Amino acid sequence: MWLRLAAVLLIAAGGFGWYLTRPISHPPGVLIEQAPRQVMEPGPPIPHRGYTLTPVARFEAEARVLGRKTYRTDEHARLAPYDLAVGWGPMSDTAVLDDLTITQMHRFYRWQTRRYPIPRAEIIRHSTNIHIIPADDAVAGAVSRLRPGHLVRLRGRLVHVLGADGTRWRTSLSRTDAGMGACEILWLEAVERLPR
Repeated sequence: MWLRLAAVLLIAAGGFGWYLTRPISHPPGVLIEQAPRQVMEPGPPIPHRGYTLTPVARFEAEARVLGRKTYRTDEHARLAPYDLAVGWGPMSDTAVLDDLTITQMHRFYRWQTRRYPIPRAEIIRHSTNIHIIPADDAVAGAVSRLRPGHLVRLRGRLVHVLGADGTRWRTSLSRTDAGMGACEILWLEAVERLPR
C-alpha cells in the first residue's frame, strides 16, 4: 500500500512540476518587434559574491523566452545561476519557432532544424543566450519563475567578470555573433513580464 501511495505522490509531483514549467503558447505572428537596445556606458566596478563586475553597457530588451536553464554546480553557478535564451522579431514568432528545436546546455543555447524557416543569419541576429546575474533576490525569484513563451522586459548592465582567482568572463556586445563568447553577461536589475 505504501508503495502505491508513494508512486501516486511521485506522479502527482511530476505532473505539478510539468504544469509549473510548461511552455506558454502563442498564435503565429511576431510578438516582439524591437531589437534589444544597448548603450555603451562604462560604470564603476560592482563587487558581488567574490567577483568584480565591470559594467560596459546599459542593456534593455523586450523578448520572448525561448528557454531558461538553471545552473547549480558549474564554475559560474554561484554568480550566474540562470541562462535565458531569448528571441525577438522573427524569433518571437511561433510559426518560426515551431520548425526549431531549442536546447540549453553547458552555458550554450542551441537550435536545430530540418528546414530553415528563416535564413540562419536571421536566427542568429534575432536570438541570444544571456547569462543572468540577478542584482537581488526579487530579481532572482522572478527569473526562476519564467517559462518558455513568456514575454519579458529585461533591464540591466552588460558586464565583464573578474574572479578572485583571476578567472575572466567577458560579455558579448554584439547581436550577430555565434559560438564561444557570443553570450551576453547581464547584471539584471529588473525583469518584468509583458502582457499578451
